[in-house]
Amino acid sequence: MTRIDFYVLNSDSREARLHYACRLAHKAWSHNRKVYLHCATEEEAEQLDELLWSFRPDAFLPHALHPDQPDSNVVCGWADDPTPHHDLLINLSNDTPLFFSRFNRLAEILVEHELVLSPARERFRFYRERGYPLKTHQIRIAG
Repeated sequence: MTRIDFYVLNSDSREARLHYACRLAHKAWSHNRKVYLHCATEEEAEQLDELLWSFRPDAFLPHALHPDQPDSNVVCGWADDPTPHHDLLINLSNDTPLFFSRFNRLAEILVEHELVLSPARERFRFYRERGYPLKTHQIRIAG
């Protein structure tokens, strides 16, 4: 069963959400995990793709933009089918990804903005009602 973690950042910044997604993806990749970063739109996936090249000057995170190289270990996408990924899904959209249950883990990254929190509460209820193991992490970010 998919383990679901909600990471609630002490920020209302959309950029903080993307930066934390990069950090989480880098950590998972460094532990040999395959990561699919699910964005709401193609434009957001392209922005995240650019950020993954530069978010840490001391680290390199090889990745691809879906569907260019869907078999890469780290993929940014917006489509419904992140094949062949099944390890870690990082959700940056405000919807429940239809394919989330085939992943080992799902990370929901939230910021303190009602347009993000309100749909996240609905997703939390959806997952809880179906019996998925849930954890919530309050994340303090600097600055």
